Formats: sequence, structure tokens, C-alpha cells
Amino acid sequence: MPASMETLNDWLARAEHLHPKNIELGLERAKEMAQRLGLRFGCPVITVAGTNGKGSTCAMLESILTHAGYRTAVFTSPHLVRFEERLRLKGEAVDASKLIASFEVVEKARGDMSLTYFEFTTLGILHCMTEEKPDVAILEVGLGGRLDVVNIIDTDCAVITSIDLDHMEYLGPDRESIGFEKAGIMRPGKPAIVSDPMPPQSVIDHANAIGADLWRFGTDFNVSGDKQQWGWSGRGRRYSGLAYPALRGANQLINAAGVLAALEALRPQLPITAQAVRNGLAMVELPGRFQIVPGEPALVLDVAHNAHAVAALAENLDAMGFYPTTHGVFGVMADKDLAPILARIGPLIDRWYFTDLPTPRAAKAADLLASWQAQNTRTDASGSVHAGPMEALRAAIEQAGPADRIVVFGSFFTVGGVLENGTPRLQAKHLLPGG
Repeated sequence: MPASMETLNDWLARAEHLHPKNIELGLERAKEMAQRLGLRFGCPVITVAGTNGKGSTCAMLESILTHAGYRTAVFTSPHLVRFEERLRLKGEAVDASKLIASFEVVEKARGDMSLTYFEFTTLGILHCMTEEKPDVAILEVGLGGRLDVVNIIDTDCAVITSIDLDHMEYLGPDRESIGFEKAGIMRPGKPAIVSDPMPPQSVIDHANAIGADLWRFGTDFNVSGDKQQWGWSGRGRRYSGLAYPALRGANQLINAAGVLAALEALRPQLPITAQAVRNGLAMVELPGRFQIVPGEPALVLDVAHNAHAVAALAENLDAMGFYPTTHGVFGVMADKDLAPILARIGPLIDRWYFTDLPTPRAAKAADLLASWQAQNTRTDASGSVHAGPMEALRAAIEQAGPADRIVVFGSFFTVGGVLENGTPRLQAKHLLPGG
């Protein structure tokens, strides 16, 4: 069978075996490949880094720019259900055939160079993006910033969302070292938007050292608001009476503030109207980010998988009101620091359903249960183990009353696992015919 007949899954399986390591930071190989491929964007590029809030930031940028009439190309990772979600063209997941064509180009240019899975697939996606000739490209950093593959592209505007402790084995032991890695996406003379209200000094120092145009939350732009609406003010421009972003949650206003700063900084290249801002924020969608699926019981989906994100999730759950019992379906990678996660959300979850995940990097459900039991002080809470996210969700549905809520959170694999056949709509047992 000729190579062009291969499916996208064939290509992804092959990409997994091109290099002995899953993650190997460093840009030498990717830079060399970018030259071979002639990777050039003929449009403004926005690069987004941060511990949490990257996906939401990219989604809001995409939504506002789309409402302003621009053709967008957005690269985000990882995906929830299908690999094609990693590249959105004009708001739609890319067609697999376009990715396959770009993977063939990368494979031809690669020769005998060994590339990691992320390098190979990112180069393919970047090639595919340039072929589409969009009006604006939005790139989400996979890990860190300075040594991430997307950093081979010189950005026209860097956005750094939150900076917190995650992936420490790659990025360093504290916020200062992690901040330095994320600051690596900044470019001299180009806007660098920092929406973390208390950024590490390393971020500010790096911006000053290279002469980036630093926009800081609380200094160069700010937000105000009441229960009904909010406002944004930046260098020389204000928006007032804005509806809250359609993405729910306590931290989304900070993400939205950074988005408006980025668009303000790029106004000379990408002018937008106030109407596009209003509509874009009102219509933005992002599955798996504090996504509430109405039903009986209620279902909440959230890819919170580190202490910082789980703290935001806990705050958001608190704000939802009263539920007799909260059921938690949870699965996560083995490298996560469980203690602060369990400590923060433990008081809110009455019944745990720990799940195995279909990747060798995941923590075993039995180990999660043991970690939870070791620190649990609630006599009224219980925990069980399950072979996969869907099985865990079914067990939770079986146990839940109609007025309860089920929270599915943790890894992208956990949330993606319950979305595989579409968004589940829950109907309590007593509501089913014959029930």
C-alpha cells in the first residue's frame, strides 16, 4: 500500500516510534526541520504559554477574531477525543486528509533525523497551517515555552497566562524557573502580555533583558465589574458593560483581560470592533473547561490536573449551590503532586470513582485510591476503582440521585474518555420510562 493511503492513526502510530523518548526538550532538530520545510507564516502570530488558562485564552482569541471577520488557524494540545481537534481552521477541526498530506511532507524532509512524537506532529500541524494561509495564527505551547517546538516560530505577540507548579521535572523546581521557561516565547520589540496578576520576577526580568513590550495585569491593563457586567481598560482604550465570557469560572476574567490586551497590542495589524469583542466573548465555547452539562444529576467536566487548576475548580463548584452528594470521577498522570489536589477538593467530593487511563504515563486507579485513603479524614466519604472513565461514570450514575452532581476531572484522557461518543446527557433512574 503506498504511503499516501495510510490513515491518520497509522501516521500517529508511526510518529510514536520515531524517537526513544516521549518528551525531549530542545529546538535544534525542530529548527533544522523548519528550515528544510521553509516554514513561514505570512500573517500575525500569537503564541500562548502558561500553566493553566492557555486553552481558554486561545478559544477567546479565536472567537473574537472570527467575529471580526478574520480567517483563524489555531493549534492547541492535547486533544480531548480526536487528534484533529489540535488544529482548528476557521473554527472547525481540520480534515484528516490535510494533516496526512502535511505529515507526508515532514516525513520526506526528515530523512534519518529522529523526531519525538510532539515534534513530528507539531511540525506537520505548523506546515498545514501555513498551507492554509490564514489571516492570523494562534499557537498554544505544549510544555513550558522556551524549548517547546512552537517556539521555532517568532511570535508577533506573546501571551503568558498563569504560572504555577507543574511539569517540574522538565521546567524547574519553583515559579521563578518555570516563569523563565514560559518567558522564552517573548521576542524583542514585540508585545508580551502577562495576565498572571503576580508574575515571577524572572518573567519581568527576561522581558526587560530582551526589550519586549511588556503589558502587565494591574499596570498596563485592568478589569472592573459587578455581578452583571465587567469592563476592561488598557493603554488608551476601554471596554465597558461587557457580558461575562461564556466560559464559566473564577479565572476566566483574568484570561479574558489578557486576550483583550493582546488584541489591543495587535490593533495596527488586526483591527477589531467592540461588537466583535462582545459577540466573541459571549459565544466562545471550549469543551472540558468547567463545562456544566444540565441534567439529573448535573454533570461537570473539567481538565483540572494540577493543584492550581483544581483550586479554581473547587471554587467554581462551591459557587454552584447545594447538591446532596457530589460524585467525583478522577484519573490523572503519575507525575502529579496528589496531596494538594486531594486536600483542596476532598471536602467537596463525597464519593470518589478513581479510573485507570489508556496511557502508560497514567497513575493506576488503585494507587490513587490508596493515596486518597491515606489522607482522608472524612468518615462519610467513599472511594472505588474502575477500568476506564466511562465505567467510572456509569458507576457514578448508578449511585447518584437526581439532585446530585457528578464531576469528571483530571487528565484530558479522563474527560475525553467520557466524551468519546458525544456529550453524555444524564437522566436519573426515576425519570426513565418504566423506572
